Amino acid sequence: MQLKLPAAFRADETMQLRVSDIPQVPDASGSAEKSRTSGNRRKAPRPSVFARISTVLRAWLAPLAAILGPYVTRVTPYVRRLRPQYPRPGRSGWRRWIPSWRQSLGGFFASLGLSTFLLVVAYAATDVPQNLNSYATQQDNVFFWSDGTPMARTGWVQRQAMPLKDIPEDVRWAVLAAENASFYSDPGISVKGIGRALFRTVGQGDTQGGSTITPQYVKNVYLNQEQTLGRKFTEAMISLKLDDQMSKDDILEGYLNTSWFGRGTYGIQRAAQAYYGKDVGELNASEAAFLASLLRGAGLYDPTLSGANRARAVERWGWTLDRMVKIHKLSKAERATYTKFPEPLKSNPLYDTGEQSDYLVELATQYAKKSAGISDKDFDLGGYQVYTTFDKKREDKLTKAVTAARKKALEDDPKNAKAAHFGAASVTSDGRILAVYGGPDHRTQGYNESNATTVPAGSAFLPFVYAAGLEKGIHKTRDGDAATVTGDSLYDGNDKVLLTTPEGYYWDRSGKRVAAENDGGRSYGQISLHRALALSVNTPFMQLGMDTGLDTVRRTAEASGFLPSSIGALVPALSLGSSTPSAIRMASGYSTFAADGRHTEPYSVLRITRNGSDMPLDTPKPKRAMRTAVAEEVTSALTDSFRTAHPSDVPLSSDGSAPAGKAGTTAKDTAAWYVGTAKKVSTAVVVYRIDLTKSLEPLPLAGIAGTTGDSVPYGIWSSAMRPLG
Repeated sequence: MQLKLPAAFRADETMQLRVSDIPQVPDASGSAEKSRTSGNRRKAPRPSVFARISTVLRAWLAPLAAILGPYVTRVTPYVRRLRPQYPRPGRSGWRRWIPSWRQSLGGFFASLGLSTFLLVVAYAATDVPQNLNSYATQQDNVFFWSDGTPMARTGWVQRQAMPLKDIPEDVRWAVLAAENASFYSDPGISVKGIGRALFRTVGQGDTQGGSTITPQYVKNVYLNQEQTLGRKFTEAMISLKLDDQMSKDDILEGYLNTSWFGRGTYGIQRAAQAYYGKDVGELNASEAAFLASLLRGAGLYDPTLSGANRARAVERWGWTLDRMVKIHKLSKAERATYTKFPEPLKSNPLYDTGEQSDYLVELATQYAKKSAGISDKDFDLGGYQVYTTFDKKREDKLTKAVTAARKKALEDDPKNAKAAHFGAASVTSDGRILAVYGGPDHRTQGYNESNATTVPAGSAFLPFVYAAGLEKGIHKTRDGDAATVTGDSLYDGNDKVLLTTPEGYYWDRSGKRVAAENDGGRSYGQISLHRALALSVNTPFMQLGMDTGLDTVRRTAEASGFLPSSIGALVPALSLGSSTPSAIRMASGYSTFAADGRHTEPYSVLRITRNGSDMPLDTPKPKRAMRTAVAEEVTSALTDSFRTAHPSDVPLSSDGSAPAGKAGTTAKDTAAWYVGTAKKVSTAVVVYRIDLTKSLEPLPLAGIAGTTGDSVPYGIWSSAMRPLG
């Protein structure tokens, strides 16, 4: 049976192409192409594109025509009647050109159908992007003092994502009341709001909001801030689809964590901290109502910027609270208690000074990455809260003391003081770094003076030689057993004493016997090791190092906290402090004596969380470096050293105990130290000169560090430690 197509579906015969109608293409000789097969049979010409399309359409439309044909036949008269005829018959004047009501109604429904069809197609064709804007997911890292107060932040944005469960309901509903009260019941977009936005965009030449929370969230995390009709249309399509794919709670959580609140902050958590100095979980409804007003434009509603801003903020704050009552999310009784506008802080407490705190952040960041296994990429994405060991009071005192000393040096000797460096650090007996002085300003000098290993320890290293001898004993003969050494053991304290080994005198590479020297060429005769340390006599300890074994001295120093890379060569100068520890490592080494011989690696981070969740942290554990009796004897000698050098400062500790410490000088006067311990806190201060514009070679101090009676390092140490402990 042959299907008879209605007239509306019959192909126009004038459009049919016949093979005979296809013109012959002339060949190179100008004659008609006579393409033949090997059997002299003519090839059938390939159908034209139009013919192929026509064939396909007929095959595709045939079944459809069979079904719709009868209906099309019935509808055709009505369609013809609705077909506009211009000018319209039976009308005169301008009425001849006005469509009839049937034509108008038909056009309306046709437009409505076409629009609906296009929206359905657009909805189906729109995909929710798989990747969020990198800027939308980036957060800042916040560093806290040991008491939990904010210290500094890092990152390009201030943002910390918070789970919705950690955001109080009053805070959520304050935002919803102000921005989108019907959020939990709407389809993801507001037709009224979109219409208003379109009217203002098309009619007045600018763009206007009107988005509900879902489109705002889409704009924050998937799109950009471009204000165009195309972007708004895409925003609406993604919003509709996202509303089907995500729960309302997830959308609200994302919105609260990505919205801009001013003062450099993104997200409700950072806004709470920036404006009220508290976490979002501590906000009340009144404070939340103010923060909600910032979503309309922080530049217009931050009351600290202008009086007009404050007036707008107060009005919006009151309106939001009333709105919460109206939607039954705040009782009238509670609303009545909020009569006073909750004034925000004058400035953001998370603002980074860029000065001393940057040195602290640098140390804590390095430790956090290493101990928590955080990659550079992950840390840069942010969201970490780093709770440090740094004590704000001690940091302020240490910084003040060094700043005063630096200023005085510049006033007294500006030429030499220009190349002066002051490093300092305080470390507890359990390894916590409480304070450091890294330099005058991290923005102009990133070089951290507290963590630099550039100058020798000098005579401040003698306690470690003493500890090695007490711990391991000495060998006067190569094959004999080790002999015990105590604080009462006598050594030659004279100047220029020739050093000996079990085989005889010690000779250097030039073939000369090596002699030990005391500061100032002073001789003391036979002197006990305890008293020699108290008086900082060099020669007994240089010989003690030879008797104990320089490799043993090295191991004792490393067990006490010195980095292997900073240990000097195994020559007699090792005992006199050729090693180059940083101020942090020197303080850490002395803290080993205060910890009864146990050493804990210095660390700067107590705890790390990411968006409120704790992360595993590898905190150092104490290790035995020497016997308790050895540590106690060294501490006793250092206490006598402090009493001898600074009798007027005894006692300085709040509990009446005397500190233990000593000065450190170097043979070439390239560094001056003071290292001391009071109530389990060891502080090391070093002063040295290096012209960083020329080289890293230490220069003579040239009087910058003061004198023995007026030592600059001790002055800094004493000021920073009062009251000691």
